[in-house]
Amino acid sequence: MLRDYLSDEERDRAAVLLTEKLLGHQWFYGSEIFLGFVSYGSEINTREILLEALKAGKRVYVPKVIPGKEYPEMCFYRITGMEELEEGYRGIPEPSGRSERYVYAEAMSGSTLMLMPGVAFDVRRNRIGYGKGFYDRFLEDKPGLQLRTIAVGYHCQMVEELPAEDRDIKPCQVICV
Repeated sequence: MLRDYLSDEERDRAAVLLTEKLLGHQWFYGSEIFLGFVSYGSEINTREILLEALKAGKRVYVPKVIPGKEYPEMCFYRITGMEELEEGYRGIPEPSGRSERYVYAEAMSGSTLMLMPGVAFDVRRNRIGYGKGFYDRFLEDKPGLQLRTIAVGYHCQMVEELPAEDRDIKPCQVICV
């Protein structure tokens, strides 16, 4: 992946730019519930965004992968601080699963914002994740939440066109810095 070859300076600058863009975004400003993700490996750093959401008094939830019979399931659990995270699925920092679990409510979808990671994005808002379909399965029965999703990444992750399938759920916006 091209993002693996970014310098520390490029990564830091991108994290600052993304944080500024999101904190100034009307969806972030107007959200009460924030479904973020904890960056891992060479993903764009989301730590400051999560900390700012907590500081702003938003109810912040991050994903935890729960083993399942057929497929593992991604659920979101509330955090009140980064120290609550522990090593989870594939070494990714996750909440313990003992806190409040996010439950979708159509009435709250207008005040909920979800960030999505990815490997690559295109100009038509197609997104390639990590191949497990976690976000597609999570969003498939949540039409209101689908309207408040932003995929985020580095500029080098944006390409002209990606293959897409009918079951893929596009983020509403893509921000690559």
